[in-house]
Amino acid sequence: MYNNDLPTRAELPSSKQLLRSTLIAIIVATVLLVTIVLPSEYGIDPTRIGRLLGLTSMGEIKMALAAEAQKDKAADATLPSIPKTDEVTVTLKPRTDAISVTLKPGEGTEVKLDMPKGAKVSYEWSSAGGPVNHDTHGDAPGVSHKYSKGLQVGRDAGQLTAVFDGRHGWFWRNRGTNDVTITLKTSGMYRSLKRVA
Repeated sequence: MYNNDLPTRAELPSSKQLLRSTLIAIIVATVLLVTIVLPSEYGIDPTRIGRLLGLTSMGEIKMALAAEAQKDKAADATLPSIPKTDEVTVTLKPRTDAISVTLKPGEGTEVKLDMPKGAKVSYEWSSAGGPVNHDTHGDAPGVSHKYSKGLQVGRDAGQLTAVFDGRHGWFWRNRGTNDVTITLKTSGMYRSLKRVA
């Protein structure tokens, strides 16, 4: 097997060249951090370049979603324990409900179904006045589950199957500039439907 010859001392970069290359790399990394990473990840845009490139709004949405997730986690810790049931049909009868909520710009709300494990619910919701961000999830003390999530969505429909005893439902936030009204229709096996936030 043939190995390449080692470079001669004359072919190696000098200390001055290495220092210059290191300084250039630090400057490039700093520029990328300030103009790309901070706006797109954290919504911090000291140079305003991120806003021109459309990165700042992406970072602001990420930070807002992270704050909402922290609030959900804190709210989950204070939830009362929901009694467990092994047989859905013994304690529940099928029901159908509809609820409408209006959100001002920047406002969020949450609507939840109280469901035993294994219960199924068909749902359909739509927003009039503009699209909304949504997070469909379930929670109970010490456990949570994400069903779906979306940004700037005008409607959604499907079926939820409760993966544990607890509250399962939707969180919506209006990121637009107009009021929006969300109408939710549900049909299936659940104990209650109510707006919780």
